This record gives sequence, C-alpha cells and structure tokens, in this order.
Amino acid sequence: MIARITRNPIPAVMAVITLLVLLTSVFSVVPETSQGVVVRFGEPVRIINRYKTNEQFGDTGAGIIARIPFAEQIVWIDKRVLSISMERQQVLSTDQLRLQIDAFARYRIVDPLRMYISAGSEERVSEQLKPILGSALRNELGKRPFAALLSPERSAMMHNIRTGLDRVARQYGAVVIDVRINRADLPEGAPLESAFDRMRTARQQQALTIRAQGMKQAQIIQADADASAAKTYADAYGKDADFYEFYRAMQSYRYTFVNDNNGDKGSSAVVLSPDNAYLKEFRGRR
Repeated sequence: MIARITRNPIPAVMAVITLLVLLTSVFSVVPETSQGVVVRFGEPVRIINRYKTNEQFGDTGAGIIARIPFAEQIVWIDKRVLSISMERQQVLSTDQLRLQIDAFARYRIVDPLRMYISAGSEERVSEQLKPILGSALRNELGKRPFAALLSPERSAMMHNIRTGLDRVARQYGAVVIDVRINRADLPEGAPLESAFDRMRTARQQQALTIRAQGMKQAQIIQADADASAAKTYADAYGKDADFYEFYRAMQSYRYTFVNDNNGDKGSSAVVLSPDNAYLKEFRGRR
C-alpha cells in the first residue's frame, strides 16, 4: 500500500484534500467573541452562541458545531462592543455660534437575527447609525447655547442623543451603550474671542448677583441679631431696671475710658464735673 502510494501519490493527495474540504464544510469553530446566523439556501434557520446579558466567559455556546455541508452558511457577528465615529461637522447653537463637533457612539448587537434580516452585516449597521448620530447631535445641540456643553446640562444632552440613537439601533438588533463628544470647538478668530468675552461677562454678572445676595442675607441676619439683642435687653430692663442701668453704664464706661474709636487702650481724655450724671455709678447709690 505504501509502495503504491509512493509510486502514484496524486490520488492520495486528492483524497486528503477532499476529506479536509468535507470536514471544513461540516464542522465550524465558534469563537467566544462571535455569534452566528446559520443560513440555509438564503434563509436563516438558527442562531449559534447568541449574546446573553451577564454571561460568563467559558459558559457560552462557543466550540465546534456541525452543519449541512454546502447547504448551510454561517454569517458571523461580533458579540463585543462596537463603535462608530462621526466625521467632524458644523453645528449651529442657539446663540448663533458655529461649533465644530467630533463625536462617537458605542453599541452592541444583541439580536443577530434581526440584524441579519434588516441590515445583513455589521458594516451595514454602522453605515445606518452614523448619519443618525450626526442628525441627533445637530438637533440636540441646536436647542441649547454653547455654554451648555460646559455645564451639568451636558449629561442630559448626551442622554437624549443616546435615547434617540438607541431607538433607531433597535430596528437593526443593536443597543446603544454610550454616546460621547470628543471635541466641541469654536472656529478660530473673532467668533472664539467673542464667545470668551460673553462667557466672561456672564460669569462676572453671576458673581455680582451672588455677592449681592450674600450681602442681603448678612443684613437680614444682622437685623435679626440686633432685634434679638434688643428684646433681651428689654426683658432684662423689665425684670431689674437698676441692674440694667448699671450694666449699660459699665458698657459705656468701657468704651469711653478704656478704648477709643480707634481701638487704642487708655488714650481717651475726658473732663467732667464730679456731679455729672454720667458718672453717677462711680459715686455709688444712696
């Protein structure tokens, strides 16, 4: 047998090639990162290794599968997170600023059968979602001023854009995970400087408003404190008028004889008659 194969190896080689072709037509290796749609004569018949939420690596449907040779084909679809990048384009904000926007979105195909029927391939899904992303960005950013991109309002904008894009993506068996803006720039030159001036003026006005509110609040607190102190003094006077007069006289003496208006101790000079009513507390009570 070996001598015969050695003398005429061509039939043996052809048999090996035929066997390999047959094996590759019958068996396929399903990777962990892919899911597939088995198509028989152009019609999808089953899904292999379909994506499942929170599935653990090694517990999927990956491995070797069998199929009908030459009758069934497998359309492979990535299970991982995919991304689309929007080409840099111009968006007009409500304050009439022309913004240069560069954004991207991340999505995952979770329904391979719907994807195959509606789009046919991953590339087709990306082609369909890319203009929708640009349209959603223009519509959302066109409702707001440029300063909204630098405020907490930006997260709400991204949520609205993601929701609108996800609504379209589900028609292709995909879900949008995230949408992000890489850069949002103003054109160089006068528009940029004008925008900076307006932002600077707005922040200065905001600071003045906050400062005025703080001063108003401080005056209210001071007035409440003075009223409370006056009430306390009035209550004290009602309980013991002599003690109240003594206490007030001591305070007056302190500010008159100990500290002058400049805060210097012992620098006051006062010339009064001993019989002056102001000094009655020094004379004692009779």
